[in-house]
Amino acid sequence: MTLAVGPTAAALRHIEAVVAERQLGPGDKLPTERELAAEAGVSRAVVRSVLEDLENRGTVVRHVGRGTFLAPSESATADTANHPSPSEIMSSRLILEPELLPLAVAAATRDDIEEMRRCLRGGDGARSSEEFERWDTALHHSFALATHNIVLIGVSQLLIDSRQQPIWGGLKKRTFNPDLHREYCTEHNDIVDAIADRDPDSARNAMRLHLRHVRTTLLGDNT
Repeated sequence: MTLAVGPTAAALRHIEAVVAERQLGPGDKLPTERELAAEAGVSRAVVRSVLEDLENRGTVVRHVGRGTFLAPSESATADTANHPSPSEIMSSRLILEPELLPLAVAAATRDDIEEMRRCLRGGDGARSSEEFERWDTALHHSFALATHNIVLIGVSQLLIDSRQQPIWGGLKKRTFNPDLHREYCTEHNDIVDAIADRDPDSARNAMRLHLRHVRTTLLGDNT
């Protein structure tokens, strides 16, 4: 079955694929905007916008009349072939995060739940995508911390680290808006309420619904 993918995500995925398949490294030239747009099935305006975002984040360097090049830096996502894609990150989160919540329900202390509430308040008051992302990350990690299981806490940290890529940040920034902010905050509250009520099934289901919403928003994937 073909999955519906938003144009920005499609462009980002295609750039990732080009870098991986052609084994491009720092300083190597990317295809032209026209070629990327045609290959990804999106408009040149979308490709241009994505490249502008990647340039602002230090991933690529653009030269008028010469083209776009992967940034000559170890920190650039020229090594994107070695990093998980947004789709891989979301698939992993959907497998792990709902299933760790029953453990959090059983093990969470009063202090753990208060930390979750603190993160909720921070997220509710966020005024930018970057601020909300910080609180969102802290909240989701607080669920792992509440299991008091060092293996799950370590895996949660690995997922957090994988979300530090410019491509992930660009997707989050482009999709953030007041309506989505309210919806995510409501979903977060539902998860925390279920944990506080010691209801593992409701907590698991609330997390699964939330992450499916996130995946649809970022990637256009409705499955």
